[in-house]
Amino acid sequence: MTNAPVNPSPTEMASTAPTDGMAVVIRGLVKRYGRQPALTGLDINVPRGRVYGFLGPNGSGKTTTLRLLVGLLRPDAGEIELLGRRYTWRERQMLFRVGSLIETPSFYPYLSGRENLQVLAAAGPPTPARRVDEVIDYVGLRDRAASAVDTYSLGMKQRLGIAAAMLSDPELLLLDEPANGLDPAGMVAMRETLRWFAGHGKTVLISSHLLHEVEQLADVVGIIDRGRILREGPLSELLAAAGHVRVRVTVEEMPRTAEILRRLAPDRPLYGIDSGEQAGWFTVGVAPDRASEVSRALAEAQIYPAGLEAGSDLEQFFLEVTREQVPPA
Repeated sequence: MTNAPVNPSPTEMASTAPTDGMAVVIRGLVKRYGRQPALTGLDINVPRGRVYGFLGPNGSGKTTTLRLLVGLLRPDAGEIELLGRRYTWRERQMLFRVGSLIETPSFYPYLSGRENLQVLAAAGPPTPARRVDEVIDYVGLRDRAASAVDTYSLGMKQRLGIAAAMLSDPELLLLDEPANGLDPAGMVAMRETLRWFAGHGKTVLISSHLLHEVEQLADVVGIIDRGRILREGPLSELLAAAGHVRVRVTVEEMPRTAEILRRLAPDRPLYGIDSGEQAGWFTVGVAPDRASEVSRALAEAQIYPAGLEAGSDLEQFFLEVTREQVPPA
């Protein structure tokens, strides 16, 4: 058995990954605002026909990346490939195959939702007249399509923005925080719409801070921080490697419990919370199928948990990955 690293670095993976079957490929992307770096050598791979969850803390470079992909910014270095072709800011016609919603959508407030979409359809690539009503149906705005946009709620404007992004029936959809302002029903409708879109061979790249929503929607996830990709891969594989077991013990037993749990997962952080006088919780980074091993190790030390839960959680994984990047104080 060789001692090859289990997880090659994102840069190593990117430099060897084939681009066949990819809707977006980014290599070594660099962008600075004056002296402030926004992207510091970003590499990502977005497979065709999938929903890609683009995650990162505020200021990590997500929106900058999307703005570069649609030509709103120019990179300082690096390469972008869109839908199998190298892309530069000069090749604007390529963007006819791309739909986007980046930051807050802007519309003519005195026009109706339908009229706004008709204006956009006339200004872009050739679009059948029926397409306006199709995308209105996709986002659930048929009942308000004739109302002026200035009467729309924030969530309705967001849904209209998604409809606008889908107007040209694009092969690639880029969405920056699309769930902003949506109520729970709107989030469910958006999830179903994007799943349907990807199910028809299209690709969705969605940037979001709502990790629970991304966990239910994405096939592939990339986590970015400080302008570099930290982890990227199929969501199911990342979560399988990021499983955890939560254990509830008395406060008096917490120090001994911590010693035992650290031995079970020495290479992953141990999180503990003192929940009051009666008990506290520990989260140990082991696969869910090792829950019985955790219970047995504690029982051998005559520690009997009052609660034990096993699972995989994108939020916990995200926090663990991004915490690793924080330099010690």
